[in-house]
Amino acid sequence: MAPPNNPANSTFSLLRSRSLEKYFDLSNGKFSVKGFPLLYDVPSNVTFTPFSSICDSSKSDAPLPLLQRVQALSHEGGFLGFSKDESSDRMMNSLGRFSNRNFLSVFRFKTWWSTQWVGTSGSDLQMETQWVVLDVPEIRSYVIIIPIIEGGFRSALCPGNDGHVMIFAESGSTQVKASSFNSIAYVHVSKNPFNLMKEAFSAIRVHLNTFKLLEEKNVPSIIDKFGWCTWDAFYLTVEPAGVWQGVKEFAEGGVSPRFIIIDDGWQSINHDSDNPNEDAKNLVLGGEQMTARLHRFVEGEKFRKYKGGSFLGPNAPSFNPQKPKMLITKAIEIEHATKARDKALQSGATDASEFESKIKKLKQELDDMFEGDESSLSGGGCGSCGCKAGNYGMKAFTRDLRTKFKGLDDIWVWHALCGAWGGVRPGVAHLNCKVAHCHVSSGLKGTMPDLAVDKIVEGGIGLVHPSQADDFYDSMHSHLAKSGVTGVKVDVIHTLEYVSEELGGRVELAKAYYDGLSKSLSKNFKGTGIISSMQQCNDFFFLGTKQIAMGRVGDDFWFQDPNGDPNGVFWLQGVHMIHCAYNSLWMGQIIQPDWDMFQSDHVCAKYHAGSRAICGGPVYLSDSLGSHDFDLIKKLVYPDGTIPKCLRFALPTRDCLFVNPLFDNKSILKLWNFNKYGGVIGAFNCQGAGWVSKERRIKGYPQCYKPVSGTVHVTDIEWDQCMEAAEIGEAEEYVVYLDEAEKLLFVSPKSDPIQVTVQPSSFEIFSFVPMKKLGCVAKFAPIGLTNMFNSGGTIQELDYNEVGAGPAARIKVKGGGNFLAYSNVPPKSCYMNGAAVASEWSADGKLTLNLPWIEEAGGISDVVFVF
Repeated sequence: MAPPNNPANSTFSLLRSRSLEKYFDLSNGKFSVKGFPLLYDVPSNVTFTPFSSICDSSKSDAPLPLLQRVQALSHEGGFLGFSKDESSDRMMNSLGRFSNRNFLSVFRFKTWWSTQWVGTSGSDLQMETQWVVLDVPEIRSYVIIIPIIEGGFRSALCPGNDGHVMIFAESGSTQVKASSFNSIAYVHVSKNPFNLMKEAFSAIRVHLNTFKLLEEKNVPSIIDKFGWCTWDAFYLTVEPAGVWQGVKEFAEGGVSPRFIIIDDGWQSINHDSDNPNEDAKNLVLGGEQMTARLHRFVEGEKFRKYKGGSFLGPNAPSFNPQKPKMLITKAIEIEHATKARDKALQSGATDASEFESKIKKLKQELDDMFEGDESSLSGGGCGSCGCKAGNYGMKAFTRDLRTKFKGLDDIWVWHALCGAWGGVRPGVAHLNCKVAHCHVSSGLKGTMPDLAVDKIVEGGIGLVHPSQADDFYDSMHSHLAKSGVTGVKVDVIHTLEYVSEELGGRVELAKAYYDGLSKSLSKNFKGTGIISSMQQCNDFFFLGTKQIAMGRVGDDFWFQDPNGDPNGVFWLQGVHMIHCAYNSLWMGQIIQPDWDMFQSDHVCAKYHAGSRAICGGPVYLSDSLGSHDFDLIKKLVYPDGTIPKCLRFALPTRDCLFVNPLFDNKSILKLWNFNKYGGVIGAFNCQGAGWVSKERRIKGYPQCYKPVSGTVHVTDIEWDQCMEAAEIGEAEEYVVYLDEAEKLLFVSPKSDPIQVTVQPSSFEIFSFVPMKKLGCVAKFAPIGLTNMFNSGGTIQELDYNEVGAGPAARIKVKGGGNFLAYSNVPPKSCYMNGAAVASEWSADGKLTLNLPWIEEAGGISDVVFVF
């Protein structure tokens, strides 16, 4: 029998009969799952259509295994739609109401950022909700509703009156209208909440065919490495001498970065009122650049005038590590003086001359600080665009960095999606560009006030015509690639929705820009050299991620509350973790979650470090010059700049899904992940702050900032979510190591939960390792290097076999320091790298051995215990 011409269609035909099993039903104003009502009072203009009746899988470019997986579960999902009598570019409709049912959701609290929210009624939802999961204990299942894209429209959920769930669909252009939708939201049911996410986004991927899942893409090379980002160290004052000094400090401290990100401040930008051929001068703080635009596609003068070899010789220019902090401090003084003037004027003051005089004086002092040390800003040079065969500019600088710092694999730079915050200045090069005025949608008007939005609306965006998006990105990226830059952090992504009125609407405009970006990434940065940021809205994920495989899952790391709450230095850190943990549930289906940078000398640095250790992504810092806690950094990073990374991305445990770990006064955030030979749970106290919908902001709840108690159990780890870990989850007995308490416990799947109390802004990491019986007596479990937060991640290989006359455990361990294992009896002998060595064993079963870092072996020691 000849094989079918289209195996996907063949599989679909074989599995189609399963769709006859009716999981969802919409009738008589009720939307039900397996006979149990989910939504009541569903309007008569709302429709439900099974997945297989709308999705034509034969048109999808998804790989066959993914297609088969989606088709096999197609009976568990379908689409909601609605119709109106008149067409419009903005439509709102109820999907029905629910109450007294726990839900978990993620909503957009700013244009750029999303976070977790829980409640029990449709009226508890927030504006710009990206998805909602309903707990359905009646059938021991979970149902997700995901607003998606249909035609030129993008949708979101929002609250209605009396428990109603509203869906809002908009095109972003009064010229793009519709009156009905068949598939504006996707609905799916599953007994496992983590399978629910995977299955639902897999189905949407096949249906839309406009993005790819993480499993289909290669991840960036920086994913398991340590790096440094320049943002908090310099803000807009970043320049070559400072970057060089920063990398040098890490190297001298014993943790060489494997990648650096030169953040905002390196580009050629200016304001519309500036000389069109000169860079804006003396910018310091974020905000000053938000109305500026790119006036050329090469590096700014600070980097253009760098002369090759300047920092390699014995007479390298000196650099004052305190200078960036001094500039930032002075700029903050100016900012405060300006705010004081504005407040006085708003209060009715008529004479602002005293304020103006002070501001003028402070600005002159800032200018003098820049001019007074100009020689140290670079190695000298021409300052022209020519770069003289690579002897000047970014190319010379990246070459010198790699010459001096041998382990520096990647040098990335920042840019906004539209080039700079304010886009591109019209008249640049050959591109058709004009300043587009910004319009904020009604959905976003219910989100948090934001300086960035205000500035962008104020100045508009210099937008390259979408027909030239390919050329636009290649113009930037090809120069960077030739200059030794290997990747980009693309920021300020959700600006396109503000400027889509005359360009076919937000969906078509986004498609053009993301397609151009994807092509340039493939051509210039191996297809993987990108972190996406300020991108936490559904249309980015549904339209922009065919190529992009990593992105931020949290808001910025804020070392203090910009609105002045002195306790924000603490509670903002817990808020950051909640963003990252719950966003990973959905974003992790499509991109590798990036938990962002932090500063190692921050008062909550250890708290951040604990989460980064098990997050499953890269670890990078934004330390200021001279401000490093190397003892802390070395608990995260090996001397060679790699990290003991977990196998996948961290997620909240099942019992954290429908609670509020920020201000319910009782819940701990628990994260689960896997190492190669064990599981891990991190328990974090994030209590102390949260979203206030009436005030449209996140603020502190000091009454919640206190110790919280909870439980941890081996079954909190979702062992079936990782093929490599499934067998570990079947063990009869486990040894558990508590990183902070430095103690061992013994549990089984039938044991009572471990009781834990976590202090505010603190954590505990639990490493679960299966116990192995060796011979007739010995029981053994390797923990790993306890001087690393993720001790289990240091174990590279583990094998149990016979050595000579007795059973043995052979372990390859990466890193230097204190190796710990559990053994109920002392070993007969111990070998390290083939030589007999003495280990220490105590009656409580702790078996320890000090391991050296051996550079020639890549830091890996071969340890054998014979019993």
